[in-house]
Amino acid sequence: MPETTIIDAHVHLWDPAAIRIPWLDGVDLLNRPLGLREYDDQTWGINVVAIVYVQVDAVPEDGLREIHWVVEHAREDRHMAGIVAWAPLEHGAGVRPYLAELVAISPKVKGVRRLIQSEPDPTFCLQPHFVRGVQLLPEYGLSFDLGITHHQLTQTIALVRQCRETQFILDHLGKPDIAGHVPEPWRRELSELAELPNVMCKISGVVTAADHAGWTDEELAPYVAHALAVFGEDRVVFGSDWPVCLLASSYLRWVDTLDALTAQLAPLAREKLWRENACRFYRLPEYGDDASSEQSDQAST
Repeated sequence: MPETTIIDAHVHLWDPAAIRIPWLDGVDLLNRPLGLREYDDQTWGINVVAIVYVQVDAVPEDGLREIHWVVEHAREDRHMAGIVAWAPLEHGAGVRPYLAELVAISPKVKGVRRLIQSEPDPTFCLQPHFVRGVQLLPEYGLSFDLGITHHQLTQTIALVRQCRETQFILDHLGKPDIAGHVPEPWRRELSELAELPNVMCKISGVVTAADHAGWTDEELAPYVAHALAVFGEDRVVFGSDWPVCLLASSYLRWVDTLDALTAQLAPLAREKLWRENACRFYRLPEYGDDASSEQSDQAST
């Protein structure tokens, strides 16, 4: 267990009866209400002091409703520090009214994720209107979460190069093919992406990129190590990808696994990974180690 307090920079919450999420159909383990109460239950005893909610790929017409739903539920839990919302960036300059409405909902809206991974057109993220939509995000104080697979890294690099003022964070290491034991060209392309200074990387989603039933720490180790090496200690953040991670791991097992895989890092580098870099990227309040004793006091009441 990490000695430092934790900011979980990649959490999903949902109620399928409130928000339509098509990809949950047929996924019995996840197709049920999974909210802050369930998250708190599964993280009990783990030093999580804040979370960042990331959009759940609901149907587009529920995009704003999703954020209103999250903000309403956030009032019940002090842990909710930031929100990454969906937005139709492919509308180009036409997305301005949507972004304005989005940031007006709550100051906790810190970023946007428009999933690229499920788009059949490999050039989707390079279409001029989409690029323009991503370029507009800094005007609204928003960053961009890159939700891609390893097949899309080349196009993603080209997108980032056209959006120098936008701050990016790569979700799930770009989803390398860990289960298939295919490290290239992911390794080479991740190194190229990391050369761009306006990109950070979430150490998240790793267990679900591996064999769900049979993954081992040793199997994940070279992928985590490569991401840490190319992005450096100032541009990596921890994320659980809860509850999607439950397809392959409990929350505690993933935390313990990453803790073991990063045990060689200096104490300051570990604090950056587990908490400080997420604060900086998502412009969150400071959550120092004193939050640990506060949480323990509350747990004992």
